[in-house]
Amino acid sequence: MNKISCIIVDDEPLAIEILEEYVKKVSWLELKASFDSGLEAIDYLNREPVDLMFLDIQMPDLSGIQVAELTKDKCDIIFTTAYNEYAVEGFELAAKDYLLKPISFERFLKSVQRLQVSVEEKPNVQQDYIFVKVEYRVKKIRLSDILYIEGMKDYLRIVMNDEKVMTLQSFSKLIPVLPKDRFIRVHKSFLISLEAIESVEKGKIRIKDQLIPISDTYKDDFSAILKKKTV
Repeated sequence: MNKISCIIVDDEPLAIEILEEYVKKVSWLELKASFDSGLEAIDYLNREPVDLMFLDIQMPDLSGIQVAELTKDKCDIIFTTAYNEYAVEGFELAAKDYLLKPISFERFLKSVQRLQVSVEEKPNVQQDYIFVKVEYRVKKIRLSDILYIEGMKDYLRIVMNDEKVMTLQSFSKLIPVLPKDRFIRVHKSFLISLEAIESVEKGKIRIKDQLIPISDTYKDDFSAILKKKTV
């Protein structure tokens, strides 16, 4: 069963605490972060791929509806609120569900189980290439050719066996289309192909003649994957 990564966004500490406890009880849910601000959640979603967001509606800086409008293409949304008058507006934003506070664990579980079923039913077809914009053209890049990708301000440099290309793109847009079992982010500026790793030494990854740093933010995730593949 595939894990569903999620974040919680609510300005009430108790509401966050309850949802965090609920998420811990469901083995295939993976909590990435919790936020008491819609602005912080948007910033996170612009940097990191997430499958699901539990989103409160009434918040001080931006309402949950506003947050959903700005992030609806980034992840699935389950609204959580004490006010049922927002239900129609929530579903117009294609929210997966609408949980009315106080939320029981039984109701929470039913909601995420429905989402899990829909995820499992999606055809698991993996393409072995991507298309990226390079200057005035769109270039096809085979995933097997990619060694690593380096973030350079507003651009990404895709380093391959025989060439390097620059594309006006962000990690947040690219990461969701790359297979999670083949590519992993190891630093705010680097995403690597697991197949391209030659060695790991002193907190750095060697790929060809490049030593790529592993930052504290991504160290645990990379170590977990490395452990699974080490015999």
